[in-house]
Amino acid sequence: QVQLVESGGGLVQPGGSLRLSCFSRNIASHVFGWYRQAPGKERELVATLTNGITTHDADSVKGRFTISRDSPNHVMYLQMDNLKLEDTAVYYCNVGGASTGWWGRGTQVTVSS
Repeated sequence: QVQLVESGGGLVQPGGSLRLSCFSRNIASHVFGWYRQAPGKERELVATLTNGITTHDADSVKGRFTISRDSPNHVMYLQMDNLKLEDTAVYYCNVGGASTGWWGRGTQVTVSS
């Protein structure tokens, strides 16, 4: 059975940090990614990891967010530093690519003072 579960979201003040986690089970892929969807906006790519190498970072998060993966434990992370109000969104992990891969249910990140 395929499992894809995100965790780590929450409420944080501007300038704060959060680390999101995504546990996957029974999925074979070399493409991993984080996406987000803010209220009233379309889902957007945040960062992807292909064969262990970051292949895309959204300009809005470069220098602040870092994608990584603990392969032996099947966990992907998104370290988010210096969070801004505009980072508020539901964050989704994806395995296998946006078009044909699997999606988690999402975790809410709210940046507010």
